[in-house]
Amino acid sequence: METDTLPEYSRGQLALRNGQDKPEIWCSYQGLIYDMTESKLWRNGKHYEHWAGQDLTEELADAPHNERVFAKYKPIARLKNWNPH
Repeated sequence: METDTLPEYSRGQLALRNGQDKPEIWCSYQGLIYDMTESKLWRNGKHYEHWAGQDLTEELADAPHNERVFAKYKPIARLKNWNPH
């Protein structure tokens, strides 16, 4: 999938899509933003101890799964100014 043509959102815009401030449930991983709104695992913007509306790249190390979990979801945008360190 070509991700260069996806819209860009800032961390502030992502933070509003936390299932509380706005009905959307978004999170980002490695610079891509995913819409988790329809996922039963992200009800109310929370997935176990992780919250929507943020970049989960560093938090994935603590998860019981790996990055392949994101393959089930289509990226909807890019995270503006994302830097892999």
